[in-house]
Amino acid sequence: MKIGAVLPHNEIGTEAGAMRAWAQGVEALGADHILIYDHVLGADPDRPGGFRGPYDKDVAFHEPLTTLSFIAGVTKTIELMPAVLILPQRQTALVAKQAAELAILSDGRFRLGIGTGWNQVEYQSLNEDFGNRGPRQAEQVELLRLLWSSDSLDYKGDYHAIPRASINPRPDKLVPIWFGGSAPVLIRRCARLGDGWIPVMGPNPAAAAAIAELKSQRAALGLPWEGFGIQAQAQYAGGNPDRWIKHAGKWREIGATHLAVATHNAGESDVDRHLRRFEEYLEAVPD
Repeated sequence: MKIGAVLPHNEIGTEAGAMRAWAQGVEALGADHILIYDHVLGADPDRPGGFRGPYDKDVAFHEPLTTLSFIAGVTKTIELMPAVLILPQRQTALVAKQAAELAILSDGRFRLGIGTGWNQVEYQSLNEDFGNRGPRQAEQVELLRLLWSSDSLDYKGDYHAIPRASINPRPDKLVPIWFGGSAPVLIRRCARLGDGWIPVMGPNPAAAAAIAELKSQRAALGLPWEGFGIQAQAQYAGGNPDRWIKHAGKWREIGATHLAVATHNAGESDVDRHLRRFEEYLEAVPD
């Protein structure tokens, strides 16, 4: 199981030097990959009708594709993935172009983690339809792969039309697409279209059942399980070496291939503290 680090989005700040030091620091410590969360907008809790959610306008999120592009330029080996990019609230052709560029300039170190999201305020503000986000995501994945591999594309789907056009440059191979979420319809979509799954839960019976269902559905579709990834996450906060070891062990037992450690929300915060937390976790839980 490969161990990575989650960008401490709400604590890393806005200085380029801090972002560079953190990314190079986790790479030097042996992190296999970096995850970054995605939210374009945060709602104002004082808006008419109010707002309740796990974050609002006062919680900082660095934009994933541009931030990972910066990190790609200051690192050498570490893999990069948004977990997850809320794909249906974005223009598909533009994401194809941005992801292709990131894959090219990182020498193939980019995986595209995608989700459908939950924040209707965000969808409304980005002028996209919240109600059809699931089926639209499936079509987006099909279209992304066509744009990454086609010199000229004449495409007409339920939600997209490409009139004899494509992107250039294109990556030399398809960018891996990993799906985040846990609803049964998402698990079916991930089994059919995904290169990996990003659980939004702990290593519990529900996660084990979802992995078993993914295996079963891929077998029924004639798709291989070998090479299909499971990207789990762990929290430094509230833990200790014994708890981290047990948690990671449970993920290994049910089939996780990757585990990224989040070090934010664990007390006083700066780059050095985040690196020390990640190092402490690695000392307890080697890959």
